[in-house]
Amino acid sequence: MAYPAPVLWGILAALLRLVPYVGIWISAILATALAAAVSPEWSMAIWSMVLFLTVELLAGQAVEPLLYGHSTGLSPFSVVVAAIFWSWIWGPIGLILSTPLTLCLLVLGRHVTRLEFLDVLLGDQPALTPVENFYQRALAGDPDDAVEQAGILLRDRPLSSYYDEIVLKGLQLAADDVLRGGVTPVQLARIETTVNDLIEGLDGFADVDPATDAAAGNWGTLAPAAAGQKVSCQPAPNASSRGIEAPPVRRADNQVLCIAGRGPLDELASAILVQLLGKHDLDCRVVNHDAASRGRIDGLDVTAVTIVCIFYLGIDGIPSHLRYLLRRVRQRLPDALIVVGLWPAGDTDQWSKDLRSAIGADHYATSVRDMVNACSVSTGTASAFGREPKL
Repeated sequence: MAYPAPVLWGILAALLRLVPYVGIWISAILATALAAAVSPEWSMAIWSMVLFLTVELLAGQAVEPLLYGHSTGLSPFSVVVAAIFWSWIWGPIGLILSTPLTLCLLVLGRHVTRLEFLDVLLGDQPALTPVENFYQRALAGDPDDAVEQAGILLRDRPLSSYYDEIVLKGLQLAADDVLRGGVTPVQLARIETTVNDLIEGLDGFADVDPATDAAAGNWGTLAPAAAGQKVSCQPAPNASSRGIEAPPVRRADNQVLCIAGRGPLDELASAILVQLLGKHDLDCRVVNHDAASRGRIDGLDVTAVTIVCIFYLGIDGIPSHLRYLLRRVRQRLPDALIVVGLWPAGDTDQWSKDLRSAIGADHYATSVRDMVNACSVSTGTASAFGREPKL
C-alpha cells in the first residue's frame, strides 16, 4: 500500500524540524503512527522510522555542519546553559525556544554597544584578539605566557610580521592608555619588563618565513633593555636570513643608529627594531629621544653611523618636533640614510604625501619589516633610495 500524501508529510517534517530538540521526533512519531494505521503489516511503520533516523543523522551530523559550520556563533556551552535556564523558566516550551531566544540575545550583543557582554558570554569567538591578549599578558606581567603564545603564532609567520601584527599594535594600545592616564607607573614598569623579557625569549627565532625556510638559524643574543638604557646587539658572524631580504655581509664601517620617539613606549619598541636589525647582520644601537635634542646631539657618538632610524609608535599630523629632529640629524650626519618609522591612523596615502613634503627623510615605513628591509638593502650604500622618499 502506498503512503498517503508523502509530499505533505515531507513538508510537515521540514517545518517541524525548525523546532529545536523535539520537532523532528514529533514528525517522525506522527508519520510512523500513520504508516502503522494504513498498512496491515509493520514493515511500512518500521521503514518510516528508519528513514527519519537515517535522514536526521546524516543531516544533523554531516550535511549541516559542512554547510553551516558555526554560522549561528553560539558556543556549545551557551547552548547547554540556555536550554537548562529556559527549561527552568518555562518548562518544555522554554526548552523548545531556548536556542532561538539565545541567538536573539547574541545578535543584540553584537550590534548594541551596551550589550556587548552578551556576545562575550554567549558567542563562540575568543573574548580577546591576539593583540588584546598580548596587551593583557603585558599588563599582568606574564612574559612566559606571552612567549608561549608568540611561539604558536610564529609557526606561520616571520618574526618581523609577529612584531608588526601583534606586539607593536599592543604597545600602541598601551601607549594610548598611558597618555590617557589609564596605566599607572607600576603597570607601565610591568609592561616594560614583560616586553623586554618577551624580546629576549624570542631571540632564538629567525626572521624567516616558516613556509619557505623551516630550519632555524643561529642568531646572536639581544639583552633586554630597561627604560632609558641603550640597547646593543651583536649578531652571530655567520647569521643569515631569507625572511625579508638577504643582507650583505656585515661591515665594520656600517652602523645603524636608532633614535626613539617621544612616546612613553617608543624606546621600548625600538628594542624590537634593534633585535631584528641584528638578525639581518647589522650593527645597531638605540638611544632615547633626549640624546638627539638640540643641546645634546653634538655630543652623540656617531662613529661609523651610516643609517639613522627614527621610531615612533604613534603620531598625529606632521609634528614640528619631528621635522626639527630630522634637521638636526641631517646636519650632524649629512651623508647618512634616514629611515622614519611611523604608524599613523587614517588616510595613509595622504598622510605620507604630506609627510614627504614637510619633513624630507629618505625613506618612510609603516611597519618594522619595512624599516628592516630599508636598512638591509641600503647597507654599504647610504644613497640606496636616491634621497627620494618613498613609502
